[in-house]
Amino acid sequence: MSGKEVIQGGVAADVTAFVERLRNLPAERTDAGGRLVFALDATASREPTWDMASEVQGEMFLEAGRVGGLQVQLVYYRGFGECKASAWVRDGRDLVRLMQGVRCIAGKTQIARVLRHAANEARRAPTPALVFVGDCVEENVDELGRLAGELGLLGTRAFLFHEGRDARAAQAFQHVAELTRGACFPFTSGSAAQLRALLGGVAAYAAGGRTALTALARRSGGVVQLLESQLR
Repeated sequence: MSGKEVIQGGVAADVTAFVERLRNLPAERTDAGGRLVFALDATASREPTWDMASEVQGEMFLEAGRVGGLQVQLVYYRGFGECKASAWVRDGRDLVRLMQGVRCIAGKTQIARVLRHAANEARRAPTPALVFVGDCVEENVDELGRLAGELGLLGTRAFLFHEGRDARAAQAFQHVAELTRGACFPFTSGSAAQLRALLGGVAAYAAGGRTALTALARRSGGVVQLLESQLR
């Protein structure tokens, strides 16, 4: 599938329709409840940066704690069709322990399963944010767009962190971000500080909505301000 197919074959019309419906959603969910799905690609190609993701996620709990706390669920896929979700945790140390128990195994991407899972969680209880860290897309991009649109209509924004320079993945991730009114950022081994700040911003949004994110952006500036501007 060529990169152009990401916006062809009826997808452009679907994007327009979804975006129009998303414009009618409230600017923020006041009943958010501080829930965030933290999803990672745990296939073999991601092993070098898994540890870094484990280290920086603590910022999510720190920032969310300032505006009411946060529940996080770890979701990951790897190997031959393996995709797992943890229980919801309220402590960064619990999430670190969960992540330390995971080893990357070769396999294909399962982003569609992540999006379906996040949508199911959003149907059970308001889930303002999905964070996804990955490096490639080996699935039907049209289907990912459809699932992202459904997720956006449920009020969940997707914040995607793209590792590497795969052009097809970059376009697909941006597509998912747009359909959920989220944001997409690069993820590199040298961006730990930025990633930590961005995760803090996402968590502030999940726990306290746009008001909390805007306050943090004014306080912190930098990439958090960039994140806040992408959500306007």
